[in-house]
Amino acid sequence: MLVNALNRGGRAVKPLLSLDADTLIAAAKRKTRLEDLGDPGFREPLDRLVGSLDREAHLSLFGRIAARKDLGRLLASRLRMVDDRRLHPQIADEEVRRPLIITGFPRTGTTILHAILAQDPRHRVPLTWETMYPSPPPRRVNYHRDRRIGISAGQLSLMNRLSPDFKRIHPIGAQLPQECLVLSSIGFESYQFQTMYNVPSYQKWLDEQDLRRSYEGHKFFLQNLQWRCPGDRWVLKAPAHVFGFDALFATYPDAGVVMTHRAPGEVIGSLCSLTAVLRGAFSEQVDRLAVGREMTERFAEGMRLALEARDSGRVPADRFLDVDYRELVRDPLAAVRKIYTHFGIDWCPEAAERMTEFLARNPKDKHGKHSYALEQFGLDREQEEERYRSYAERFDL
Repeated sequence: MLVNALNRGGRAVKPLLSLDADTLIAAAKRKTRLEDLGDPGFREPLDRLVGSLDREAHLSLFGRIAARKDLGRLLASRLRMVDDRRLHPQIADEEVRRPLIITGFPRTGTTILHAILAQDPRHRVPLTWETMYPSPPPRRVNYHRDRRIGISAGQLSLMNRLSPDFKRIHPIGAQLPQECLVLSSIGFESYQFQTMYNVPSYQKWLDEQDLRRSYEGHKFFLQNLQWRCPGDRWVLKAPAHVFGFDALFATYPDAGVVMTHRAPGEVIGSLCSLTAVLRGAFSEQVDRLAVGREMTERFAEGMRLALEARDSGRVPADRFLDVDYRELVRDPLAAVRKIYTHFGIDWCPEAAERMTEFLARNPKDKHGKHSYALEQFGLDREQEEERYRSYAERFDL
């Protein structure tokens, strides 16, 4: 494989490809011919992320090149979106009303539910291409013909070549719905980076932060996307929302949250496999046992935080709906109608027809079965069942 050859032959030059925030910022400013990066609060997260990537992520040569390119793209997007608001101050007045947000453990049906809900023509979902290149703000008139679609597709094809098994775990495509996790990445306070890279010191710092600034960046991004291309409501999805319900509702007080649930023993192994495959694309070494410990401890804490926020009364109980993965798989449209009823969304025959057609085109395991085992990551099923016993009992899993 070309990437493997590049990594083997490039170890001598890897030190020359430094990850330095000042260098990345200067390059983004030269590329865009812009200077204003907006709120300077992004700088500490960027410095911490870059330092963690440089020291801890064991990046391969390809991984180092990819990280530099990705961070440079995010900085360029930030520069351009700040400039969009200079040119069009009204973007800042955009209201994000009644977003519907899907979350829960990873691998619990959040992706397929997001894709089904995206079939409703009244709904607005962030597509991959516009999250990669959000500026200039997309226009409805050429939304499905924008030249950035092809640019994004070309870059995503590299991921398919680099990790051909990844599509069995998670679909990717320029015109597919994207996790809204990436929207907070332009502020560099995002759980996206921990999924792709082993960045423990950055992640420890992020876990200690007030996430309201991260969610303000999330809203900043949505305002840009909806200014010239709105919908009735945003339908968003990211498992990492479980870490920040307080900040989420501080930013979107009228949000509706759908939490999907599945037996943790079925989830954790799949999550570990996804993480190992992603990190393996960019790192010289991936410690599967360390991945196992990190993922199960991280999401056990995430679910504790989520349920504590719900039970405390700090977030509105009536703005949540719990959906069992088994019900979603057994009858997806029934699960969707339950969501519509709970949140007062009118049922639309056109949407139902589109959803039915989508499900026929996209059967489970369309790209092959995803195989994994807890034991591959040093995890014991009985211990994991005990770790999540109260959660499983609460939701009858």
